[in-house]
Amino acid sequence: MSKLAHIRGKIYKTVARQLHGVVPCWVCGEHVLSEAATLEHIQPLSQGGNSHADNLAISHALCNHQRHALEPASARTSTPVSTSTSI
Repeated sequence: MSKLAHIRGKIYKTVARQLHGVVPCWVCGEHVLSEAATLEHIQPLSQGGNSHADNLAISHALCNHQRHALEPASARTSTPVSTSTSI
């Protein structure tokens, strides 16, 4: 079992225990079955997020992929985009 699979299992079990067996998708809110669960970075890695447990949530694979497909291209770059102007 990979390290991420182990972490996903631990987070899933913790949430299931806290919410009496119901594990909502972080993106859509619908229940996620254990075998359909993926890890979602709350703050994306491309925006300075990390893979620590406090920045990970459970989501459906489809929700995870759709969320990232909807991000603007500038949000997926590793360099922050400045919107300020000098006068």
